[in-house]
Amino acid sequence: MDYSRAATVKTQLDAAIDAAALLAVGKNEITKTTTAAQQDATAIFQAQSLDIAPASVASFSAQVTESGLTRTAVIKYTATMPTSFLGYVGFAKVSLSGSSTAVSSLPAYIDFYLLLDNTPSMGVGATTADINKMVANTSDKCAFACHDLSNSNDYYKLAKKLGVTMRIDVLRTATQQLMDTATATASVTGQFRMAIYTFGASCKNPATATIAALTSNLSSAKSSASAIDLMTIPNQGYNNDQCTDLDNTLKGMNSTIPAPGDGSTAANPQKVLFFVSDGVADAYYPTTCTKTTTSGRCQEPITAANCTTIKDRGVKIAVLYTTYLPLPTNSWYNTWIAPFQSQIGTNMQSCASPGLYFEVSPTQGISDAMTALFQKAVAQARLTN
Repeated sequence: MDYSRAATVKTQLDAAIDAAALLAVGKNEITKTTTAAQQDATAIFQAQSLDIAPASVASFSAQVTESGLTRTAVIKYTATMPTSFLGYVGFAKVSLSGSSTAVSSLPAYIDFYLLLDNTPSMGVGATTADINKMVANTSDKCAFACHDLSNSNDYYKLAKKLGVTMRIDVLRTATQQLMDTATATASVTGQFRMAIYTFGASCKNPATATIAALTSNLSSAKSSASAIDLMTIPNQGYNNDQCTDLDNTLKGMNSTIPAPGDGSTAANPQKVLFFVSDGVADAYYPTTCTKTTTSGRCQEPITAANCTTIKDRGVKIAVLYTTYLPLPTNSWYNTWIAPFQSQIGTNMQSCASPGLYFEVSPTQGISDAMTALFQKAVAQARLTN
């Protein structure tokens, strides 16, 4: 009978220290200091142990520590319980003891730098149906809704009139929804900060354009994202259509993103370049182009070496490849892009950090893909530190 009572009391005391350990590493405590968490763990154990009779707690300790992005709570106790029948044979009390350990990941503070391809190729229809509608309604069977400022009836306006959804439209909406996802995912205030960039507002100056500077106000970033739109061109064929300078854009982002931290505090955040593009450069690279040029005009898949330079600094790159769609009715595509179509996705994957690559086809949702890639980046940040 004494043994049975002691076993019951120990079970209750063990449950009390389990609750204390879990509390110390739980979501509500994770924003508090280790000292505060220890105090709260002690308080909950004391409150629960008062109802555990006839035990007498002799000692109790709560130790909460942090290492990198991991918090560990170790709770221990010793106690005694008076006996009834065992007292007749010299055992007036039974000694009890227990230990409980709980571990959890601390929130990783991460700065996301969204680099969004808004070049003319993102004016292609978002789905096969959208592409077909543009082809059917243009005399040259063009699937691109070019934003030509010299033409009051350009294909961009035609796409709007026809109700065609362009990839840039989907990307805009997906970026706004990503801000909501980040807000819902954050476990502490200011855990995620966002900056939004495009390749430039106009082909006259194809340089990185800031849509939203780095901010923890994700609601404000969401509002700013409404300005994401297709790059304009002054006139058809302007500058030989050299508007997608992937090399210099990535070099610019490398200069923009500061040195990353380990993410353990808001002052020491990890850095992630969140890169969304169809992966084809079209710029003046007369000597460095990997494909045949036309008077220096280079059309080629992304050069992964520029990504490697960024990753070597400890910045992670999450790549969402918006599949460059085959355009078999377009002679330009058949001549210049089709020969290396199969390389585009391969190079984009090489650009990404391990595990942070996603390809989205016309039948998939860019918004869902961006959310999935964001969740991957957050999960990886917690697991690798």
